[in-house]
Amino acid sequence: MSFRINTNVGSLTAQRFLDKSQRQTNISLKSLASGSRVGEGSRDVAGFAISEGLRSQISGLKQAKLNAESAVAFIQTAEGSLNEQSNVLLRMREIGVQAASDTVGKDEREFLDMEFQSLNQEFDRIARSARYGQKYLLVGDNEEFSFHVGANAGSENIIKFKLDANTTSSEVEIDGLNISDQDDAVDSIEKLDGALGQVLRARATFGSAQSRFQFSIDALSSQHQNISEARSIIADVDVAGEMAQLTRARILEELSTSVLAQANQAPTLVRKLIG
Repeated sequence: MSFRINTNVGSLTAQRFLDKSQRQTNISLKSLASGSRVGEGSRDVAGFAISEGLRSQISGLKQAKLNAESAVAFIQTAEGSLNEQSNVLLRMREIGVQAASDTVGKDEREFLDMEFQSLNQEFDRIARSARYGQKYLLVGDNEEFSFHVGANAGSENIIKFKLDANTTSSEVEIDGLNISDQDDAVDSIEKLDGALGQVLRARATFGSAQSRFQFSIDALSSQHQNISEARSIIADVDVAGEMAQLTRARILEELSTSVLAQANQAPTLVRKLIG
């Protein structure tokens, strides 16, 4: 057996294995603390690249879902106003039917016409005041809106909606209606039926768009869930496995430290040979 003073090979070997054990301990601690198996790209280059790409897609899907939900809110704002306009028209029609009957006299018909005119003004006010942000919804601007409902670029990720609904009093042809006499009251019923038809068509347009956006939201939710699960498999740490690695590294670290201490004592044996 040879003894050396200048180069302690045993100590160098023990240091090398100690460094390796300490490095594994640090990696395991970082993984457990962060919850990520590929927090450092050097540990799994391919897994890190894939997980980052999926993370980008997940973020895009999340925002796309918010875009679709905002579009639904946009449509629901218009739908709420149209619902109130329908209620106004139904009440006006009810008054018109009442005024068309000889069961009411001239004075009563004048009182009914006062309410009729007030409701007509409210119908028009609702149409002109319905807006989402700075966009007016029921005045027939014919503006086309594009809603991005996908994580990536491309026309397949865009839903377009043309806002052409116009439910102002003049457009639905009830502007100037009155029920001040029996003949006008009878005529108003047909006009109001036509106005109701136009409002219902507008509601159907918004309703079909809302249905489409709702299906888009459901699809985006499903994609978000599945891709998040796929990224979890790649990137999330296996706590049980990582704890086993950490325990092993710590045991080796303790053993390497003990061996290093013994190896550092080896050169002192040379004195016994000399002495």
